[in-house]
Amino acid sequence: MADKPAIDPADTSPDATSSDAAENVDIATDAAGGDAADAVKRERDDYHDRWLRKTAEFDNYRKRIERERREQADQAVTTLLEDLLLIVDDFDRALTVEASGDSDAYRKGVELIHGKLHDLLRKRGVRPIDTLGTDFDPNVHQAVIHEVSPDHREGEIIGELRRGYMIGDRLLRPSMVKVAKA
Repeated sequence: MADKPAIDPADTSPDATSSDAAENVDIATDAAGGDAADAVKRERDDYHDRWLRKTAEFDNYRKRIERERREQADQAVTTLLEDLLLIVDDFDRALTVEASGDSDAYRKGVELIHGKLHDLLRKRGVRPIDTLGTDFDPNVHQAVIHEVSPDHREGEIIGELRRGYMIGDRLLRPSMVKVAKA
């Protein structure tokens, strides 16, 4: 490598000033470069942090939407089953009526439809609540009548006016019951 020519400070030629200016810019860039690099790193970290937060927010949004969708589907099924239970109640009442000799075939048809409805409900996880002889539970029973009964203990259910149903572990419809008083 050739030695760098000595520069005379008094020399104002274009070659002398441009090399001095270049050295001054290099020194200024090195000094400011550290600050600029730190600023770029801070900005990068800020963008990375924002990206992580947005990713987490989107994840939470997706989970919330999925949960709401499931709840809406469950509510739709529950509403349909509640309406279907009204028809089951009508069949239950129809089957309690004494049949005359001519209506045996009609009764058999109603019993078949009734059985199919109960099978459908069972397949969907709907089960009736047992009430007669059990203690009154306000979580699953709705007391409609209180009757004095010396033959039964206080709070015992002695009659069922409308059957209640559970779907899984949730109450679909409470039982309407008659409760014994002492």
